[in-house]
Amino acid sequence: MSTEHDVVELILRDHRTMEDLFRRMRSVEADRAAALREFSALLIAHARAEETEVYPALRRFKNIDNDEVEHGEEEHDEGNEALLDLLETDEVGSAEWDEKLESLVQAVNHHLDEEERTILNGARENVSAEPRAELGAVFREERARQLAADCGSVDSVREQVRK
Repeated sequence: MSTEHDVVELILRDHRTMEDLFRRMRSVEADRAAALREFSALLIAHARAEETEVYPALRRFKNIDNDEVEHGEEEHDEGNEALLDLLETDEVGSAEWDEKLESLVQAVNHHLDEEERTILNGARENVSAEPRAELGAVFREERARQLAADCGSVDSVREQVRK
């Protein structure tokens, strides 16, 4: 199977992009505000696509731990809250901004690590190539739909956190 359609590989690709965006947000030589806008859109689109398309499908497979899937959703909420705190900070690069950035990095990296070790490895072991490719297609479509809807705006993130 081509890795470009495998839902596991698509999710991992987003995870690596998030890590790259963290590096840009930490760099005083980068456009930190632009990196934050890009990160915000990616994080929200990615999480919504996982929660609406991927996680429900994985729950139907034997040997995919439903508790881990539920825990992943809880960690999405924690990451969204940390993201909103950062987005609502007035001055990019201030001490407050840097502190809130590190809280976001910690929350998201914790989730990425756990998701990769539990949910994604479970999918690799228990879901064959064809359903993973089908899931990849719907994940990609939902993610694109969310990005087109400006899901990373402060208002959208605020709405997501208040659900």
